[in-house]
Amino acid sequence: MRFAGSDTYVAPPDLAIAVNAAVTLERPLLVKGEPGTGKTELARQVAASLGLPIIEWSIKSTTKAQQGLYEYDAVSRLRDSQLGDARVNEVGHYIRRGKLWQAFEAPEKVVLLIDEIDKADIEFPNDLLQELDRMEFHVYETGETVAAIHRPIVIITSNNEKELPDAFLRRCFFHYIRFPDAETLKRIVEVHYPGLKPRLLEAALSQFLELREAPGLKKKPSTSELLDWLKLILAEDLSPEDLKREPGEMLPKLHGALLKNEQDVALFEKLAFMARRQGR
Repeated sequence: MRFAGSDTYVAPPDLAIAVNAAVTLERPLLVKGEPGTGKTELARQVAASLGLPIIEWSIKSTTKAQQGLYEYDAVSRLRDSQLGDARVNEVGHYIRRGKLWQAFEAPEKVVLLIDEIDKADIEFPNDLLQELDRMEFHVYETGETVAAIHRPIVIITSNNEKELPDAFLRRCFFHYIRFPDAETLKRIVEVHYPGLKPRLLEAALSQFLELREAPGLKKKPSTSELLDWLKLILAEDLSPEDLKREPGEMLPKLHGALLKNEQDVALFEKLAFMARRQGR
């Protein structure tokens, strides 16, 4: 099984190499990068490209590692015992299988996405070390051991909000998705908006990249925000001439799709004010 991108996902050579290396080594692939650079979509595209089902586990700040294995509903069992329900004698009725359990018991190899692992508590990655390494875990309530029928392809994403433990990093194959260069951006845009007029694309990309390179920007616009902006430009039927800014203007048309906080908008307004003063 080899991944090389797809018709709907542009994978740079180094990213394809990382995916295939992790598959060969049977190690989790830890993918970091700016938000909006396609980390989550990568797992979906790997699954689609290799013809495998995908199981997605989206991590939140309250997520515990145990939830990925299973959860034992002791409250429901106590209630049923008080009601005289015969099911209380079968502990398995009160075991809810987590995403790892689902991936381990799948009848075929699957892609398991653990999305945004850095949102969870710092102990979360450590709590999954043995399960991801050995591909098995013990269910204490029933006494059974759940082992993977087929070792899943594990893809873990992180937005780098917090450092991950060294012991966890040692067990992963790591790849950082760099922000695409201009040529790769053109290929990505072509996938989503085929046939976009070259002059319009050049004008839009020029303003987008200029915006990203502005010093002091708190949140740089991502690839996904570029695609949203282009969608609006096409919906408004804007031409390259329409995208041109008036003298002293710094903000591009429809900038709300690109700048997502007031500090960055204020920064460009300040730059525009300074430019107007210097132009007097």
